[in-house]
Amino acid sequence: QVHLVESGGGLVQAGGSLRLSCAASGGTFSSRAMGWFRQAPGKEREFVAAISWLGGRSRYADSVKGRFTISRDNAENTVYLRMDSLRPEDTAVYYCAAASGQYIATIPFDYAYWGQGTQVTVSS
Repeated sequence: QVHLVESGGGLVQAGGSLRLSCAASGGTFSSRAMGWFRQAPGKEREFVAAISWLGGRSRYADSVKGRFTISRDNAENTVYLRMDSLRPEDTAVYYCAAASGQYIATIPFDYAYWGQGTQVTVSS
């Protein structure tokens, strides 16, 4: 069992930045790929970014490529999402998730554990 707790969300103006953190405990964090998803009101949960178990590979949704950066610190059991040049359309609840395996996955089905989410609101 992996327990995930997100932090770092909040209200920011368009063009601003935030860094989300996801602290993991109770399981094999370092042997799992990690991902970030988001869900806006009335919309389905969508993939944002993912990183492989050692951090050597990452993948991004086209909508955030070049603006968001995912990273991880296996010594601290933490994964991060740095978000720059934020836009109002980035407003959503952001979820951290631990994959079932070591390699990058982009669909919710491939993730075994989820955090409770943190709200990100970008004002125009």
